[in-house]
Amino acid sequence: MTHLIATFFYVGHIRPAPGTWGSLAALPAGWAIYMLAGPWGLIAGIVVSYVLGVWATRVETQGKDDHDPSEIVIDEVCGQWIALLPLAFGAANNGIAITALWPGWIAAFALFRLFDITKWGPVGWADRMHGPTGVMLDDVIAGVFAAIGVVALAAAYHLS
Repeated sequence: MTHLIATFFYVGHIRPAPGTWGSLAALPAGWAIYMLAGPWGLIAGIVVSYVLGVWATRVETQGKDDHDPSEIVIDEVCGQWIALLPLAFGAANNGIAITALWPGWIAAFALFRLFDITKWGPVGWADRMHGPTGVMLDDVIAGVFAAIGVVALAAAYHLS
């Protein structure tokens, strides 16, 4: 069960770039959660993926030298869902289909991958924690930065 969770239904075994595949897999999953339960459902999904991700990562890495194996992508899923939050609330508050905000989906994906890969600032700090919390937290922070970027880009677009 922990391997299924940690690899997000084995998506983490897709090569190359399993983190990117995990982020991509998070998009339709996030859309499905939104369609079933709205933006608050997406928040619930983030909380559940974080808690289960810490647990699954702890079990999967216990006694191993690699604290963050590339096949563990539940952290990318959690962070990508955070990056989608502005779109979820924007669509719900304006009564429009979340898919109508497709440029935001691209921005959320690209910005999340940028922050996750480069590990700037607090993202790198969390990554250096070398434990299950660090594995999850660096992607949470990258997701928050990406969400802020999505809001900034949307504001810039709508103000122009």
